[in-house]
Amino acid sequence: MRCFKNIAQLIRTRRMNHPKGYSQSELSHLLGYKNGQFISNVERALCNIPLKMLRKVSEVLDIPSEELKASILRDQEETLNNYLYNLKTTKKEKEVVAPAHAPLYGATGTDGI
Repeated sequence: MRCFKNIAQLIRTRRMNHPKGYSQSELSHLLGYKNGQFISNVERALCNIPLKMLRKVSEVLDIPSEELKASILRDQEETLNNYLYNLKTTKKEKEVVAPAHAPLYGATGTDGI
């Protein structure tokens, strides 16, 4: 499962604590989106900020680029860990792997001779 919680927390905290006190809608408009739904989705960790918007987000919310980068990298690391270590195998993956007790040469245990 993809992780966006670090960037979500950073954006929400910086937006709410910003001297101008941007609403989600205001911040979305400043970034070129039509309504506040985009920032709402980001802050709820449903999606990430598109790479092309990172510089603008950094400028509007006064977030140092290194802090933004660190949040995104923590999310990427957690995403990779989720996929590599935590996810259960899917039904499709289970069908591909033969059970440990399955005979190698058919039901009789011979190679058919």
